[in-house]
Amino acid sequence: MASLSLSAPSYHAESLVSRYSLRQSSFLPNESRYRSQLASVIKCDMNESVKFENGKPCVPVLNDRTFPSFLESRRMEKSVSRNSDRLKIFSGTANPILSKEIAWYMGKELGKINIKRFADGEIYVQLEESVRGCDVYLVQPTCPPANENLMELLIMIDACRRASAKTVTAVIPYFGYARSDRKTQGRESIAAKLVANVITKAGADRVLACDLHSGQSMGYFDIPVDHVYCQPVILDYLASKTICCNDLVVVSPDVGGVARARAFAKKLSDAPLAIVDKRRQGHNVAEVMNLIGDVKGKVAVMVDDMIDTAGTITKGAALLHQEGAREVYACCTHAVFSPPAIERLTSGLFQEVIITNTIPTLEKNYFPQLTVLSVANLLGETIWRVHDDCSVSSIFL
Repeated sequence: MASLSLSAPSYHAESLVSRYSLRQSSFLPNESRYRSQLASVIKCDMNESVKFENGKPCVPVLNDRTFPSFLESRRMEKSVSRNSDRLKIFSGTANPILSKEIAWYMGKELGKINIKRFADGEIYVQLEESVRGCDVYLVQPTCPPANENLMELLIMIDACRRASAKTVTAVIPYFGYARSDRKTQGRESIAAKLVANVITKAGADRVLACDLHSGQSMGYFDIPVDHVYCQPVILDYLASKTICCNDLVVVSPDVGGVARARAFAKKLSDAPLAIVDKRRQGHNVAEVMNLIGDVKGKVAVMVDDMIDTAGTITKGAALLHQEGAREVYACCTHAVFSPPAIERLTSGLFQEVIITNTIPTLEKNYFPQLTVLSVANLLGETIWRVHDDCSVSSIFL
């Protein structure tokens, strides 16, 4: 990649796969599914603006099955006969839009499931179709309300087990409690390990998760874990813009995210790296101390796995502006957006805030600088690879 350019930001509400201008693939209904090797990478076109009606963004309608360019560049060398008769996808109530996109990409229909709450808040789950002998994939992020969605996932797993499913895979785009992955003080719990144990004991055979807060969390599970990185989706979006490589710098908002930012910078024309040194005084409270690296006159791209209250990333952005950064872009996979995140992100510090739809974004949380990218193609392709016993990591290399 010789150069990238960043144009004026445009508003993308729920940027779905139909936002890409890419070649289509064909799906054969009721037959074994083949996908041929595609041609060279096609650059995506994200210049189309979103239309508004009554002051609200119009979500584009999915009408064609398409591939983002990072998937086109790594198609399977040999066509694989895909037996989809025994593959079933069910969605929880946490993110049904993403589940529909995944099923649409895969040429499947979501399985019929009845999920409801009793008057006292108890969760009831019933599968409304047979899953006997099937490979079942349950799409359910444990996003806020985390406890509700986690319990719903566990009951869904139990329902599949009792319905004699052959295998049950928990597709968790956002894994809650991942930040409690170690003891930093005395008498603390390691909730990430506890949640991993509960999911395993409930009967899951495999977990598919996106951008875990720390890679070692995979070791908490006693079952296979496919860890999917969503950076290619953001990189593919940034590739549609133009910016001089000499003006670009990738910034890690804290020391713990240096490895993530370094990998991002390497794929972004091997851009230079800067680090914000912070001292956290408590949960959701961060104090920025100083900056390691040069950002004067440059376009800074801050990379993190999640934005919760946005305290860390906004204080980091303020420091970057103080150090002479020309523009600041925020990129993250999981947009938790706990109050007062929206007020902080709309304070004028960011040229654009780029997130993915692993967590559904409420309509009230949209703002003009927000760009939402879909990870449905990424997860759909991963599910096919897992089902076909193919390599998953080769998709993203």
